[in-house]
Amino acid sequence: MQTEPIRNKRHIRDMAAYYVKKGMLRNHLLIVFGVYTGLRIGDMLRLTRGDVYDFGSGRFRTHLRITEKKTGKQKSVALNKKVISALALTFGKDRGHPADFLFQAQRKTRAAIGRTQAWRIVKEAARAVGVAGCIGCHSLRKTFGYHAWKAGVAAVLLMDIYNHSSFEITRRYLGISQDDRDKVYLELALM
Repeated sequence: MQTEPIRNKRHIRDMAAYYVKKGMLRNHLLIVFGVYTGLRIGDMLRLTRGDVYDFGSGRFRTHLRITEKKTGKQKSVALNKKVISALALTFGKDRGHPADFLFQAQRKTRAAIGRTQAWRIVKEAARAVGVAGCIGCHSLRKTFGYHAWKAGVAAVLLMDIYNHSSFEITRRYLGISQDDRDKVYLELALM
C-alpha cells in the first residue's frame, strides 16, 4: 500500500507537539523538517549539524545545500522559520560538532538513526494523534507537496522541487482525492 500525505494540518501540528511533550526533540525535528523541506528520508538521515548550522558565524543557515542520493542532483532548500525554530529547540545551547548527524542515534556512536527507526518515529506520532491511513516517512514528503498544492503552488513547480521526471509521479504524490475533485466541480464560480 502506498503512503499518503497527512491532509489535516491539526494532525501535523499534533504529531510534532507529541514529541515535544515527551521531551524527544530529535523526533520533533524529524517531523517538522520532513513536512517543511519535502526531502526524502534517506537524504534527511545523511544530514549533519554542519549542514544546517554555520559554526563559524554561530547562526543557522538560511539554505540547505545537498546532493540528492536518488537523483544525484544538487538542490538548495530554504529553511523557513518553523524549521529554524525546531533546530534551535533541538540543539539548545549545545550546538555539538559539525560532523554530528542531525538525527543522531546516540551521541556515543556518532551514527544516524536508520530508516526503520525514522519510520517508527513517524508511525508512533501518527498513531498517537489519530491519523488514519497508510502513514510512513514518505508521508512527510508527500505532506509538503499536498499542502503546497492546496495553498496554490503550481504543480509544475512542485514537480521541479521534487525532481520528478513526469507529472504523473507528482500527481500521485499530491494525493489528489475524490473530495478534491468534487470541490472543483462544486465551488467553481464562473458567473
